[in-house]
Amino acid sequence: MALDIPVKSAEQQWAVWDSTRLNDFPFRDDDIMIGTWSKSGTTWMRQLVAQMIFKGDPEVYGQALSPWPEFRILTKEEMFTIAAEQKHRRFIKTHSPFNCIPFKPEMKYLFIGRDTRDVVWSMFNHQMIFTPDAYDAFNNAPGLVGEKMMPIDCDVHEYYLFFLENRYFDGLSSESRFFDTVKSWWDVRVQPNIMLLHYNNLKADFEGEARRIADFLEIEVEEALWPQIVKHCDIDYMRESAKQFDVLDAIFEGGGAKFINKGTNGRWKDVLNQEEIDRCDEMAIREEGEECAHWLKTGKL
Repeated sequence: MALDIPVKSAEQQWAVWDSTRLNDFPFRDDDIMIGTWSKSGTTWMRQLVAQMIFKGDPEVYGQALSPWPEFRILTKEEMFTIAAEQKHRRFIKTHSPFNCIPFKPEMKYLFIGRDTRDVVWSMFNHQMIFTPDAYDAFNNAPGLVGEKMMPIDCDVHEYYLFFLENRYFDGLSSESRFFDTVKSWWDVRVQPNIMLLHYNNLKADFEGEARRIADFLEIEVEEALWPQIVKHCDIDYMRESAKQFDVLDAIFEGGGAKFINKGTNGRWKDVLNQEEIDRCDEMAIREEGEECAHWLKTGKL
């Protein structure tokens, strides 16, 4: 039985990104869209896809080559021009919920999930190192919808507790609710051109997952190239590469060296009590259902 084709049904607009820009984006049939909620492995996956497309080239840094059409710091015209000039197979970033994205049956879509608590810890670090220039760019780019993005003024524990009450982070838009975004991708996982991935599985068996992704994307990788592809996706290698990406110097204190942080899981275990840990799980089940919540926490379907 043929599956129904998903139809875009919503928009997400706030200080950092605007999904309405996707409505006019000139997609190509062989485009790859990499979706995540922030700090779930976006940069890691862009690096892997870049390395597979460019055959393990040590000079290729995926973040520098991956358009993000919704990103408001660049104008729509600037971003579309960058994407249009790319002659290689494109890999496009999005943080939008799936129902805010135009669906193309010919394209390939990857979505990466990560345990809620690990996302919170990584997001806290990410937001703590935004520069004043970054906030100025987010809040003063033309077309701002909603409130301005403000620096956080709390510790990571308070940040987590705010998330438990609101399902988003202080300073971020309520329209970017975490569980809603994950559930929107979970609900379309049956589509043959959508692949769900999980941060835990990438950490446990990166090469095995990378080979699965290559098969899904229909990218032929010579066997001899796999060791260098894996090496070029190592966090230390990526951190060195990110230092050369000048735009990160303007957005993050410490530039690319700080943007690529630890990449580790479980840092919350010494901070949260059992009630706070359990409450997050209960919220996930209520917001997403048991199957999706179990996958988000463990990576197991």
